[in-house]
Amino acid sequence: MTVPAPPPPDLDPQERPKGRFQRVSLRNRVTWLAAICVAGAVALVSVAAFVTVRDSLYQQLDDNLTERAVEAADGPLVRTSDLQQVPVAFFVAQNFKISVLSADGVVVGPNDRPPISLDELAVAKGQAGESLRTDQRTNSRVVAVPTGQNAALVMSTSLQPTQRTLAQLSVVLVVMGGAGILLAAAAGTAVARAGLRPVQRLTAATERVALTGDLRPIPVGGDDELARLTTSFNKMLGALAESQERQRRLVADAGHELRTPLTSLRTNLELLMASARPDAPKLSEQDRAEMFTDVQAQVMELSALVGDLVELAREDTPQAVHEPVDLVEVVERALSRARRRAPRIEFDVRLEPWVMMGDATALERAVLNLLDNAAKWSPDGGRVRVDLHPAANGATTELEVADSGPGIAAADRPYVFERFYRSSDARTLPGSGLGLSIVKQVAERHGGTVWAGEAPEGGALLRMALPGSPPYIEHQ
Repeated sequence: MTVPAPPPPDLDPQERPKGRFQRVSLRNRVTWLAAICVAGAVALVSVAAFVTVRDSLYQQLDDNLTERAVEAADGPLVRTSDLQQVPVAFFVAQNFKISVLSADGVVVGPNDRPPISLDELAVAKGQAGESLRTDQRTNSRVVAVPTGQNAALVMSTSLQPTQRTLAQLSVVLVVMGGAGILLAAAAGTAVARAGLRPVQRLTAATERVALTGDLRPIPVGGDDELARLTTSFNKMLGALAESQERQRRLVADAGHELRTPLTSLRTNLELLMASARPDAPKLSEQDRAEMFTDVQAQVMELSALVGDLVELAREDTPQAVHEPVDLVEVVERALSRARRRAPRIEFDVRLEPWVMMGDATALERAVLNLLDNAAKWSPDGGRVRVDLHPAANGATTELEVADSGPGIAAADRPYVFERFYRSSDARTLPGSGLGLSIVKQVAERHGGTVWAGEAPEGGALLRMALPGSPPYIEHQ
């Protein structure tokens, strides 16, 4: 038994084989499209013009032939039955053939007579008013009109002059149409080349970025759609360059900050290992305890630094901020954690309700960093003021955290939110120098700002402004 082959698996649209048309470049597509459109338009116009001129020429020929036949039939020589004296020379000179057909079938006229058929005989017998036909054998147009004497005047003219005119017209239309198509193809090529030049620059820039990592912007000219596309691409390159610069700065700063505790930790461990050798001098218990204490502190410092680096890297990545957040609950959770970490610090808290769209976890981390920083600089038994209140504009809220420490020097205030920045007074204190930079990133990601100044209590005042609205406005 023959087993039927399974059907081929469905391919992803990007993996399906491309058709012949899809393998053609966009410039050639535009050229072909312009040529085809013009060819169609030229063909329609040419056919319409040819048919109109042909019908007009044939109608003019029929009208002229019938008019001449009627004039000849009404002439005095025909009415007097002097059929031998019909003035045929006048008509022959104008490419007409003429004869008189009697009812009994007798034809009177010159030797070069028009063709006779039953249609003309019916007119001679009075059975038809007139006849008009095309004789295919002689390639002529034949008309018969009654003379009023049981006879009909038959006149014909050749169709060759009209056909030659139509042939010449068809040649002209074909030549002009072909020239128009070639001109349209050339114009389409020129337009495609000029229009796709910015796209080619974008393609070259993309390939350059992929190969070399060079993020230089592309020159922009004009104000059309492609210019706006180039501007957007340059903005993307600028954002990518800024991101890379932040990453390089973060790696460099992190390496610098990690080098000191790692060196100290390695030195202490080497001393402890050396003292454990049989022939090495023994360390006193006090020295060993101090070294173990230093190692423990360095490990804790490294752990805090790595945690801050991970948090900072996570904040650098784009994240969707779309859940409603009660900022009072966020601050209260951060206060609960800060009180456990600094039991000897008193927190003076005043919170007004505020609702915003944001990331509750990131906001809690930012508030906790502000509280930890204030607790670190406050003396034992000191007070940290925490105040959450709407700003004067009514569109933002301000979280103020003021400590009772020595404050921040005016020269250091513009830099306290930078990564790894630590003032000369803070270098001896524990910390990674990343806490306040995380606060700044969280605030900016939520559309807010940060500020450092001097508190009325004399210590440092750190303020974080965030957008949102009071709960009663939020739910209206």
